[in-house]
Amino acid sequence: MALNSAAGRPRIVVIGLGVVGAAVADELVLRGWTDVTVVEQGPLYSTGGSSSHAPGFVFQTSGSKASSELAQRTLDKLDGVEVGGHWVSKRVGGIEIATTEARLRELYRRHGFAEAWGVPSWLISPDEVAQLWPGLDVSGILGGFHTPTDAVVKGVRAVEFQAGRAQEGGARIIDRTRVLGIRTHGGRVSGVDIEPVGGGEVASLEADIVVSCAGLWGPGAAREMLGIEIPMLPVEHGFGFSQPVSSLRGLDESTEVVKPMLRHQDHAMYLREWGQRIAIGAYEHRPLPVEHDQIASPEQAQRTGVQPSIHPFTRADFEPSWKEAQKLLPELRESHLDEPISFNGIFSFTPDDGPMLGPVPGVEGLWMAQAVWVTQSAGVGQVMADWLTTGDPGIDTHGLDLRRFDPSEVSKRWTRERSAESYDEVYDIVHPRATTLKLRGLRTPPFYERQRGKGAVFSVANSWERPLWYESNATLPDGRPAVAMLGEQTLPPRDPWSAQYWSPIVAVEARRMRESVGLVDMSSLPRLWLSGPGATDFLNGLHEQGLLSRPVGKSVGSVVYTLMLSPEGGILSDVTIARTAEDTYHIGANGNLDAAWLRDQMETRGVRLELRDAHSGSCGLGLWGPKAREVLSALVDEDISHEAFRFYRCRELSVGGVPVLAMRLSYVGELGWELYAPAEFGRYLWDELMAAGKPHGILPVGRRAFESLRLEKGFRLWGTDMSREHTPAEAGVSFAVRGAATEKLAAEGKDVPSRRLACLLLDDPSEVVMGHEPVYAEGAASGQAPVGYVTSADQGYTIGQSIAYAWLPAELADVGSRVEIAYFDRRIPASVAQEPLLDPQALRMRA
Repeated sequence: MALNSAAGRPRIVVIGLGVVGAAVADELVLRGWTDVTVVEQGPLYSTGGSSSHAPGFVFQTSGSKASSELAQRTLDKLDGVEVGGHWVSKRVGGIEIATTEARLRELYRRHGFAEAWGVPSWLISPDEVAQLWPGLDVSGILGGFHTPTDAVVKGVRAVEFQAGRAQEGGARIIDRTRVLGIRTHGGRVSGVDIEPVGGGEVASLEADIVVSCAGLWGPGAAREMLGIEIPMLPVEHGFGFSQPVSSLRGLDESTEVVKPMLRHQDHAMYLREWGQRIAIGAYEHRPLPVEHDQIASPEQAQRTGVQPSIHPFTRADFEPSWKEAQKLLPELRESHLDEPISFNGIFSFTPDDGPMLGPVPGVEGLWMAQAVWVTQSAGVGQVMADWLTTGDPGIDTHGLDLRRFDPSEVSKRWTRERSAESYDEVYDIVHPRATTLKLRGLRTPPFYERQRGKGAVFSVANSWERPLWYESNATLPDGRPAVAMLGEQTLPPRDPWSAQYWSPIVAVEARRMRESVGLVDMSSLPRLWLSGPGATDFLNGLHEQGLLSRPVGKSVGSVVYTLMLSPEGGILSDVTIARTAEDTYHIGANGNLDAAWLRDQMETRGVRLELRDAHSGSCGLGLWGPKAREVLSALVDEDISHEAFRFYRCRELSVGGVPVLAMRLSYVGELGWELYAPAEFGRYLWDELMAAGKPHGILPVGRRAFESLRLEKGFRLWGTDMSREHTPAEAGVSFAVRGAATEKLAAEGKDVPSRRLACLLLDDPSEVVMGHEPVYAEGAASGQAPVGYVTSADQGYTIGQSIAYAWLPAELADVGSRVEIAYFDRRIPASVAQEPLLDPQALRMRA
């Protein structure tokens, strides 16, 4: 990295001075990186982007721990701040109301999220709602959810405060100037070319790092400057104002809002005071995607005075929301919608509703902070600044990092349809097991038609169709219902919420795999090939630096389970590394982030190796169960006995004439193999395995049974049970740490955990929780803070128990400790159990 020799710090250019760009600049300066230049195409400080019109409600409650933390950080930073004598943030609180029984239950679930992430909140009665918002018609309201520390943030003032402080610390801001292009040299950023809006001399700014905070211009800028497609979609959002109402005559422009922000999610809308008017935001209408050429240019904005992020109000789209607002607020029945000042504001959405942060692949020194609302803006600025200055973002970023999307699935259509779906679901009750309805069938394994013939019920993983269960498994070969043969101990009844996206057939599939044999589609599993002279030295070098928890296997054919670790000892991923040749490795990964990490490590070390995707053009099947060896033996000539083909080994086999890379691994705790083959052989391989397994009662097995089986064995799921916020000792995966990594973690004190991922057994096996529920010490009084939260959970069909994994303080994670899990309006008692719950000696999968 080329540094500014005088300051000893890199030269930074931030593109865009919206609420995100201002936060990034401010936080960088606060950390001592003062050679910061912000280039903004609009005027200061109402620059014309989404920050300039955003309603600014910062709600801290989210199903995502990271999103909640970013919102909390935003409010903590802006508390008590003023600009020119005017407030920046006002903690008026928030109320979410329920007018249906389903929404009322959802408020209990959201209260659980708030408790789990440390957001003060209460469930309140209709009368209490009326006390907090006088004049509201509560006759149709069943209850409310009150978050008293939520706030309204004035976006333009937040920009001015943070930008001003950055300037005081040495940053430079150039307004009314566009970035024409990003210059690179030798694969890294070297600067940007700029031009005054309206014409003028083109100039260049040298830079070591460029951070794009271009907001709604981001997708177009990425196409024009970098030739890449980023998965982000600007969408119009109806925002209407009533005419002044009598009850708000006492509110002037400086006061603006007193009552809590009101969210009426049953009708996908929110309301707030706006001086003497009621402002209403509507998500109820059809998605209105905005193409780059539909956004006003800086010249147009300068000439007309219209903000580029504001489009004409579409009254027909807004009408249902206005009528519902009049029902809710009787005072509005005598008022009218003030159309001349109402508008459609443009906000950014992504396919998974998360922001896009981090380094841009392929160009060293280029970063982005895109698709960020005011809600998380200041928190994002802190995360970006930490990430840039120390390499550690200080937060779990796997759901925030822009590299999480597989480049092979990102297209303009994919982004448009999936992001529009995110818009459509903003206020919906979305079940944690729900899957997308858009672009279904985009990626399918070669045996997809065979799966459909078996009645597969599909979800989506990495845009692949992946079976959850198979309806054909509901009936035994003799015509008897399979579920009826299980008994209530194996399959106790579920409540309506946990029974969604689930079937009792799941128990049939799980039991068959434990008792005989099952076949699981593994095609959606991200996999990589790493090869080239020096590949072994490269991987082992990462281990010596404590970045891989174990060295690779010493012999060809070995398979190693290892952790990718941050320099701070956090778990960036867990992978299996199979050594298929002297310097060739097959890596079972968790996603595109793992490939990006490996490329970063190679680039840092100047290593030239081939890293390529292994799962496109191929397919994968997991064959597991006590009879798995008998099934596979019928199709191979090679000796696959335990002595000849041991656990955690791989080799190439001809399976019924199909070339297969076979790995003796088991994520379900049973004897078996992962079998990978070129896609053109896939359907034939499926047919051969099913035919060979017929005498043993083989069943195709879906993902829901797979998840239950892995929980019975205590196998962690990265991104759900553990992340970069957790160390191996905390997550219970110290067995995967060896040699140099062990010494490094011990030297840093990371080998003695103060918290642990604990296995819980619920007292009632019919109770099933879903994840993210708060966990309390047994007997904790109402209002007492939780001690942890659930990560993943399900019924264990072999042991006849309900299982939940949860993060707990170390003193409460000992076997036998009693806790309570909050599930909607109830608390479910549970105990910490010794794990693994099944086959603790691992004899079954090593048979």
